[in-house]
Amino acid sequence: MVIISLPAILAGLLVVNALQYKGVDWSSVIVEEKAGVSYKNANGNVQPLEKILADNGVNTVRQRVWVTPQGGSYNLDYNIKLGQRAKAVGMGVYLDLHFSDTWADPAHQTIPSGWPSDIDTLSWRLYNYTLEVSNKFQDAGVQPTIISIGNEITPGFLWPTGRTNNWSNIARLLHSASAGIKASRLQQQPKIMIHLDNGWNWATQNNWYTNVLKQGTLLASDYDMMGVSFYPFYSASATLSSLKLSLVNMANAWGKEVLVVETDWPVSCPSPKQQFPSDAKNIPYTAAGQSTWMQKVAEVVSSVKGGTGLFYWEPAWIHNANLGSSCADNCMFSQAGQALSSMSVFKTI
Repeated sequence: MVIISLPAILAGLLVVNALQYKGVDWSSVIVEEKAGVSYKNANGNVQPLEKILADNGVNTVRQRVWVTPQGGSYNLDYNIKLGQRAKAVGMGVYLDLHFSDTWADPAHQTIPSGWPSDIDTLSWRLYNYTLEVSNKFQDAGVQPTIISIGNEITPGFLWPTGRTNNWSNIARLLHSASAGIKASRLQQQPKIMIHLDNGWNWATQNNWYTNVLKQGTLLASDYDMMGVSFYPFYSASATLSSLKLSLVNMANAWGKEVLVVETDWPVSCPSPKQQFPSDAKNIPYTAAGQSTWMQKVAEVVSSVKGGTGLFYWEPAWIHNANLGSSCADNCMFSQAGQALSSMSVFKTI
């Protein structure tokens, strides 16, 4: 059995208490548990991950939902079990609907198997899917705090129908996804989010929202939040100052809540493929560096009118420690069972 400790993941989030949502994406915890992984708190005691997270200041957990994945991991039933665990320790649940059977991101937005591709039938199928997801969570006694209608949909989603060569289809599909949630039996209506990548790039955000909103189908009332991904290891242009400019402009232009819903910082990065941003070069690749990074990002988000949340992506997925980056390890737990000092950062943001 592998024992993992995580005492410090949340310390960095404590620095700016103005943030309403302080969270992590913990989607892979059941996958890890099935692989024999256990987690330790700061005192070296084995505890369920949700208990460690809540004790260290996390108040909301993010969960990716796939439609019909191979093996069942990340499907609706998997996520209901996770949501019930989160609720039991008082944390909110943020559902990240991928609208795919596997990863949905800027390079992949594959329509689920068996779903139609014509816009009329697909819009109806999407409406019924978000309605079903919402109702099943209500029946399970879990009311999500946030639901994202798509994951990093900068290039569109539900390809080929919802590609950005047809903004009208994207607007219509998003409206249908939102409508299904609003028509559900959820006793507490969640905040509905649209999520794009490259949150530091105002030109990208402005172009996307301008194009989709001018179609007239996606209404301002269809969504409450604009979420962005913000990673330091994919572009030297991803500076903290650029992120602030982008978030300020987004909040001023559209009056929505803005959140950084994905970010990471490495504890090991010997051979990064891209140069790190200039205002992050002095942050060490250590647990202390993770805390510094989270504090700095939290300070940016909290300084923006309508800036309400920050989420660290998969801090406990130790069997995928690089977390999709060129860095060797971005986790906040160690396989040696040592708790990283960054865990408690969430108590400070």
